[in-house]
Amino acid sequence: MNYLGHAYLHLDNPYFAAGTALPDWLNVIDRKNRARRQYAEPITKHADPLVACFARGVMRHHYDDNWFHQTAAFARLSTQFAVDVRQLLPSGLGHQAGFVGHISVELLLDAILCERDPQLLDTYYDMLRGLDAERVQMAANLICPRPLDTLAILIPKFIHSRFLADYHDDGLLRQKLNGVMQRVKLPLLPETLTPWLAVARNQVRESADELLTSTLK
Repeated sequence: MNYLGHAYLHLDNPYFAAGTALPDWLNVIDRKNRARRQYAEPITKHADPLVACFARGVMRHHYDDNWFHQTAAFARLSTQFAVDVRQLLPSGLGHQAGFVGHISVELLLDAILCERDPQLLDTYYDMLRGLDAERVQMAANLICPRPLDTLAILIPKFIHSRFLADYHDDGLLRQKLNGVMQRVKLPLLPETLTPWLAVARNQVRESADELLTSTLK
């Protein structure tokens, strides 16, 4: 799951919703620093209720990922997308197809959530603006094995960039995927992949209810 998939049911609980974003924020600022479930669990009993709430959000992120990646819809789509991408990539680049297939499902699901609720993106970013970024960083430092000093800087930049809004456009989505490819040191995806994203988008749209079933319980 991606940012909105984790958070969209919890926007009335800002520090919990922010906690669901921490593992993904770490992928941006410190990929080797992991906010694992076992690190977050003790902090759910913290005396500061907002810190405890943030830790519960981190726990929810891991719970979400666990069930999401085991759904039949995710397995079906990510496998099919990997096959599609492998056929579209230049010779010798097929090794990245599985990774692209995996994250394409997650990013496109965020786009579908925005289609379903046109106010979702504004509500999400407004919620983040209400956070005390320094307090979020302090809470994260109780969970992460290595200290963070850039999360409080990242959060305003994350809000200002509004890059989740770009997921609605196939060309812009390919650019965002390439940002991920750069971070994990994989070759960039060619422009020839853009038309495929439109097909993949429709497949995720058709399977969205199945992908979201567990969060709707």
